[in-house]
Amino acid sequence: MTTRPELVDVLPAHKFDESRLLAWLQKSLPEFGSRMEVRQFQGGQSNPTFLLEADSGQYVLRKKPPGKTLPSAHMVEREYKVMRALGEHTDVPVPNVRVLCEDADVIGTPFYVMDYLDGRIITHSALRDLDREERLPAYHFAIDTLAALHSVDVNAVGLGDYGRPEGYVARQVTRWSKQYLASKTDDLPAMDKLMAWLPEHLPAKDETAIAHGDYRFGNLMLAPDRPEVIAILDWELSTLGHPLADLAYFCLPFYLPADMEGMRGLQGENLEALGLPDEQAIIHRYCKQTGREGIEDWHVFLAFSLFRLAAILQGVYKRALDGNAANANALEVGKRASLLAETGWKIACEGAKH
Repeated sequence: MTTRPELVDVLPAHKFDESRLLAWLQKSLPEFGSRMEVRQFQGGQSNPTFLLEADSGQYVLRKKPPGKTLPSAHMVEREYKVMRALGEHTDVPVPNVRVLCEDADVIGTPFYVMDYLDGRIITHSALRDLDREERLPAYHFAIDTLAALHSVDVNAVGLGDYGRPEGYVARQVTRWSKQYLASKTDDLPAMDKLMAWLPEHLPAKDETAIAHGDYRFGNLMLAPDRPEVIAILDWELSTLGHPLADLAYFCLPFYLPADMEGMRGLQGENLEALGLPDEQAIIHRYCKQTGREGIEDWHVFLAFSLFRLAAILQGVYKRALDGNAANANALEVGKRASLLAETGWKIACEGAKH
């Protein structure tokens, strides 16, 4: 629940040749200077992330993980591209990116470097680490920032080729169904039902925007002294996609239990006592900011988001089991996948009745 990311010495598995990196940075960023200290951010990032301390300031380096990775995964080049375009052409808050290195010879994998930002990251959607009067404004900033991202004209900022402009939900359902089947360990009947149901109930209206893909408080940085969003982080899953998939994903905590470890849910919380908005208030504000009359097929976007997250967690669970469950909470992760799938199927059934 820390509000400042924790730093540790570089983990043995992620060590690289620091002298080569320094030489490359001195060439690519002439102001960098001759001193460099490297530490690693602790946490669940799948792309290892490091703090570089130099005479000219603090920087953050993000690289692909070592070893063999899936062809489309961990594309730090894409993260750099989207943040660069947004930083140069829009008011959407992103870290200032400096340089991209696609040459794996320098530190073993491609990487990019951006400016370090001082701010707070609150991982749980109940926002208990903020004072009560800051919580509602923080939600308003989060929604307004998402609306601003979705309002960007992708062609005008040079991101027209950042993904395929149509059929996002259909493609994602196909992709995550394949991923799920490849990492399946036990029977999850709700996943089988969702895999059959979602292709038959795709959103009636297709839209295209920059979709972040993992938009939640844990990936937003708030200013140190006010509840304003100063940066959207972790663009690894971003692409051109349906904006309402991002909004539904942001609203998932309303459907997940508060008392289940790792779920960051709000079910069972007293929203009013915490000073938080409910789902309807969030949808209403988003619609107002994006000029929408309302939202059709909301249950489809929610069911899809739960299905996708369940498939992602199933992959984490399978990897943990294959590594003889090096991850101590692997079994908990497995339980979460089935809960997400069951919740998604329940929403699909209930939504179909309305």
